[in-house]
Amino acid sequence: MSHNSSKKVQLLSPAGNLTKLKIAIDYGADAVYGGVSHFSLRNRAGKDFNLESFKEGIDYAHSRGKKVFVTINGFPFNSQLKLLENHIAKMADLSPDAFIVAAPGVVRLSKKIAPTIPIHLSTQANVLNVLDAEVFYEMGVKRIVAARELSLKDAIEIKKYIPDLELEIFVHGSMCFAFSGRCLISALQNGRVPNRGSCANDCRFDYEYYVKNPDSGVMMRLEEEEGVGTHIFNSKDLNLASYVKEILDCGAIDALKIEGRTKSTYYAGLTARTYKMAIEDYYKGIYRPEFYQEELHTLKNRGFTDGYLIRRPHERLDTQNHFSAISEGSYQVNGEVGENGKYFLCKYTTKTGCPYEIVAPRNVEIKCIDNEIGKIYQENEKFYLILNKIILENNKELPEIHSGNVNPVLLPEILPPYTFLRTKTN
Repeated sequence: MSHNSSKKVQLLSPAGNLTKLKIAIDYGADAVYGGVSHFSLRNRAGKDFNLESFKEGIDYAHSRGKKVFVTINGFPFNSQLKLLENHIAKMADLSPDAFIVAAPGVVRLSKKIAPTIPIHLSTQANVLNVLDAEVFYEMGVKRIVAARELSLKDAIEIKKYIPDLELEIFVHGSMCFAFSGRCLISALQNGRVPNRGSCANDCRFDYEYYVKNPDSGVMMRLEEEEGVGTHIFNSKDLNLASYVKEILDCGAIDALKIEGRTKSTYYAGLTARTYKMAIEDYYKGIYRPEFYQEELHTLKNRGFTDGYLIRRPHERLDTQNHFSAISEGSYQVNGEVGENGKYFLCKYTTKTGCPYEIVAPRNVEIKCIDNEIGKIYQENEKFYLILNKIILENNKELPEIHSGNVNPVLLPEILPPYTFLRTKTN
């Protein structure tokens, strides 16, 4: 895939609900993935989509020339097979652009029930080599979402043997300490089965170590930092923004995928915007990893790692974060502009006279203005908003507004839907 290649790499973003789907698309994703029901491996995210809103999301994407891939990537029990058949048929009726499937039996079932819908093989199928890739390709799989443990070298090898098979890799988001998500800890401790979409993230909890004397049965706690315990399983988050050039140079990768259907609206927008910039920069011959990283570090994260794509797992000593389950990003999101662009909702304490950076979808125009409600101005390529007055939709005026307040706040000028207002955290 050289710079002049007509087929550009696809950017695929998570869509946990209708708003996040729209945000991801507005901010630069070429395609999104999401699902309805417990067959989609993200119960908590999936609950936010019902059939109607999912259909609306697919229509929204299609009207903008973007794609939607449906997650049907759980591992079903025998008792669920009838439900699964109905679910596949129902999803096919919505005319999505692909199904993301993990189990070989479900691949075959989907081909039978919905022969026209392309199949993408989920990362849960753990494909790492040419042999497995070939089996799934022969079953009619169009694209494989590689196991996160795959190296770029192996991706190139698979592509060499099966040039028609599309390859998709993860470039950003939560990592799992188990092999590509095949884990039972949450089921054992919480009765929440990870591969049925309701993982409780037990790997992120604080654990305490004890040693036991087998003769006396005495248990002694191994001291860690008081009250904190230790994070023994907590993987850092994947972040490959600095490696987009290497990934695209190799020519073997068709799509870059971002993890995070249960993450915030700001995460959906900011990751899509940043990776889309990195991809477009690549095709223009520009490379600015510091800028991408600065943006991505505005997000809450568990520390970042470049995972296993560039180096082998046994060479890695920095993929775990033993100190905290999640840390704040370098920025705080203060507001999110609604769909009509006239008002924003407060997400964090917002005051008059304070400059808030405007983070908007790509390729939109922002009008500079100065009136009694506030001022929008530009400074070194960035736009800022200062409110002179905080006036709510119900015309009430406040000196400042806090995150618990659900009343929309008037903007001095219309901003693009789903624009974010942010400030640097101290």
